[in-house]
Amino acid sequence: MVAHAMLSNLTTNFIGRLRARDPAAWFELWETFGPILRAQLSKWGGGRIGVETVQDLSQETMAALSTAIDRHDPSKGARFSTWLLAIAKHTLGGEMDRRMALKRGAGKKPIELDEGWMGESGSGAPSKGYEEAVFAAKVELAIRTVEREAEFMDFQIYRMRVFDGTSGKAVAESVGVSEPTVSRRLTKIRSLLHATLSEIIAKYSFTKEEMEEAARKGLDPNPNKAADALFDEALAEIYHRHIQTREGQQA
Repeated sequence: MVAHAMLSNLTTNFIGRLRARDPAAWFELWETFGPILRAQLSKWGGGRIGVETVQDLSQETMAALSTAIDRHDPSKGARFSTWLLAIAKHTLGGEMDRRMALKRGAGKKPIELDEGWMGESGSGAPSKGYEEAVFAAKVELAIRTVEREAEFMDFQIYRMRVFDGTSGKAVAESVGVSEPTVSRRLTKIRSLLHATLSEIIAKYSFTKEEMEEAARKGLDPNPNKAADALFDEALAEIYHRHIQTREGQQA
C-alpha cells in the first residue's frame, strides 16, 4: 500500500483505465511509446527479427503493462521508462525462447519476468538515448494535446514563432494581427503547454527524479516571464530532435 501510494494520482488513474481496457488510454500509450519500443526491439533483435515480429512484440509489451503494474515497487527506485523497457525485454526474451524451442522440436516453459529491473542499478539499466527518447515522447504528446485542444490560430502562431523560428513581425503580417496580439497568443499557448506537460509527466512517472526531469531539461514547470524564451527554446529543440529521430526510424 505504501509503495503504491507513491505513485501520482494521474499515474494510478491511467493504469486503472488500462486495466479496464479503455481504448483511449491504450491508444495514447501505444501512440506515444510504441515507436520507442519498436526501435529498441529492432536493436536488440540484431536483424534476427523482422518488422512484423517487432510490431507484434511491441503490441505484446503494451498488453503486458496492465498486469505488470501490480509487480512494480516504487520504493525500489525504478522509473516508468525502466518498467516499460523491462516488459519489452521480457517479450523479446519470450520470442527468442520460442524460436529456440521450435528449432529443437520441443516446447519450453515461458520465461518468468525478472524483477531485478526494479532496483536503481544493474547491468540492464536503460541507455541515456532511450531515456531521452521517452522524455521527448512525453513532450511530443503534450504538444499534440495542446494543438488538438487549443484554438487553431493560437497554436499556429506559436508553431510559426517557436517551432519554425519566424520573427514576431513576420508572424503578425502572415496572419493579419498586431505584434502585441502575437505575444498574447504565444503566452496563452505557452501556459497551456506548461500545464499539459506537467500533467503528462505526472501520468508517466514513478519517481521523483522523473517528475523533476522537465526542470533539468530547461522546461521550468513554474513559468515566469524571464524563463519564457528559455522554455520555448528548450521545447523546440527537444521537439525537433524527437521528430528527426522518428523520421530516421521510419526511413
